Amino acid sequence: MNNQESILSVKGLGIDFGGLTAVNKFNIEVGKTDIYGLIGPNGAGKTTVFNMLTKVYTPSRGTIIFDSKDTSKMNSIDVNKAGIARTFQNIRLFANQSVLDNVLVGMHNSYTYSAFDAIIRSPKFKREEQANRKKAMELLEIFDLAHSADVPAKSLPYGAQRRLEIARALASSPKLLLLDEPAAGMNPVETEELMNTIRFIRDKFQIAILLIEHDMKLVMGVCEKITVLNFGQVLVTGTPDEVQNNPEVIKAYIGD
Repeated sequence: MNNQESILSVKGLGIDFGGLTAVNKFNIEVGKTDIYGLIGPNGAGKTTVFNMLTKVYTPSRGTIIFDSKDTSKMNSIDVNKAGIARTFQNIRLFANQSVLDNVLVGMHNSYTYSAFDAIIRSPKFKREEQANRKKAMELLEIFDLAHSADVPAKSLPYGAQRRLEIARALASSPKLLLLDEPAAGMNPVETEELMNTIRFIRDKFQIAILLIEHDMKLVMGVCEKITVLNFGQVLVTGTPDEVQNNPEVIKAYIGD
C-alpha cells in the first residue's frame, strides 16, 4: 500500500443465496490512496463483493470497516453518505436527462435545503443550487464533458458515457470509488486514456480506488495491489508482478 492507514478493512465477508455460497472468507485491506484491483474469472463473485460493500446485498457474515466505521447497520444511502461511491458493469445513466443533470443527481446526499426551500426558492436553495452547479461543471471540465453539459446523456459516445458515470460517482465526494469494469466496451485508445484518468482521480482527489476489470493490461498498468477471487474465495493477494506470475492464478484463468 502507498498509505499504511486503511480506508477499507474487510474480514471474513461472505454471502449465501439459498443453499449456495456465492462469496466466503473474503478479506481485503485498502489504503486511503490505493489503486487496488479485484480480478478473477467470470462468476468468481467480484460484483457480489461490490454489492455487499455498498449494501445492495446484506452480507451473511463478516465485517466491513470503512473509514473506522462498522457498516453493518448501514443501508445503501448511509454507505454513500459515509463516502463510498460506485459505477456499474452496465452503464446506468439517466439517458434522457442532460449530462449536467446526471452529475447533479450524484450530489443528492449533499443537499441540506428543505422541500419548502425549493418551493419558495429561498436564498439557501439558490446558494446550494449555484454551488452544486459550479462543482458539477468543474467535474465535467475534468472529464472533457463540459462542452456537452446541456445535451442528453444518451447522445454521448460510449467512452464519454463511461466518463460521465465516473464524474457522477465523484459528485458525492467519496473517499473510496468502486469501479465495476470501467474499460468494458472501450477500444485500446480509450482504455489508455482511462488508465491516465484513474491515476489522475486518485492524485487530484486523494481517494482510494477499488476496481473490477478483465482488461489485464489496464489492471497491471494502474493497480498497485491486486486480489484474485475464484469461486467466491480469495485465491491470492499481491503486487501485479506477484499475481501475474502466480501458478494458481494462471491455472484459474487458463485451466490446467
